[in-house]
Amino acid sequence: MPVPTIGAQRASSHRSLRLTALALMATLVVGLGAMANPQETNASSIKVVVVVGPVGSKTSEYRTSAKYYASLARSYGASVTEIYSPYATWSKVKAAAQGANLLIYLGHGNGYPSPYGSFQRYTKDGFGLNATSGNGNYNVKYWGEYYIDRDIQMAKNAVVILNRLCYASGNSEWGSANPTRSTAVKRVDNYGAGFLHAGAKAVFAEAIESVSYTIRALFKSSYNMNNIFMLNPNAADARDFYFYSNRTSGARAHLDPPKAGKYWRSVIGYLALTAKEWRAGG
Repeated sequence: MPVPTIGAQRASSHRSLRLTALALMATLVVGLGAMANPQETNASSIKVVVVVGPVGSKTSEYRTSAKYYASLARSYGASVTEIYSPYATWSKVKAAAQGANLLIYLGHGNGYPSPYGSFQRYTKDGFGLNATSGNGNYNVKYWGEYYIDRDIQMAKNAVVILNRLCYASGNSEWGSANPTRSTAVKRVDNYGAGFLHAGAKAVFAEAIESVSYTIRALFKSSYNMNNIFMLNPNAADARDFYFYSNRTSGARAHLDPPKAGKYWRSVIGYLALTAKEWRAGG
């Protein structure tokens, strides 16, 4: 089951002429159900890790979405490891993520800039995981970019997908004021840094919608990361913009807010990387 959408938060259906042409071409030439067949790649060599951190009463809902993503990746032949709260500790996630080609995380986000003090790398811009194993879905401990950078080495050309986090795509916490554009840019840049330094080549963030399209496109298309981001049915393509990272040399980001101030979608990394190169990552 895909991640449920929130009616007022759905991305705009209006597309520019450029995106419409691209989408029509995708339908005619590839299509979501008949994307370029990656016969040259043995999908069983692709390692996928799906993690759900503790999010209180929402944990079961997040697990349902994560299990769908896991089954989707497994349907392509990938080797999939699932780690879910209340057993999603740092030691388990750290061990599983070594050499991962695709890491999908759903849970709390703790980014920067935020209302919670000055920037530091130990709790910001990483995972919200179980402080102790088996003790419910409220015992959250944040493991920031410092630990991801220090302790995880992902596979060549790896991809990270962050789903339903605050801050990761530039957004604020629900109920808080919309961020300025400059704040959203800093949040995306900071949240991508630890994962990119751990070997990932692209970090997608979807604050609200399902990431199933991104998973399918990685396994079945020949698109590059930027194509995957903007051919997604969730894309608005009305006020999207790019910036170059200040945190990671050579990385570029693309943000696609569906409405002014609603920074719900982003990708950062090396956007020319293709899905074929990801599948061959090793």
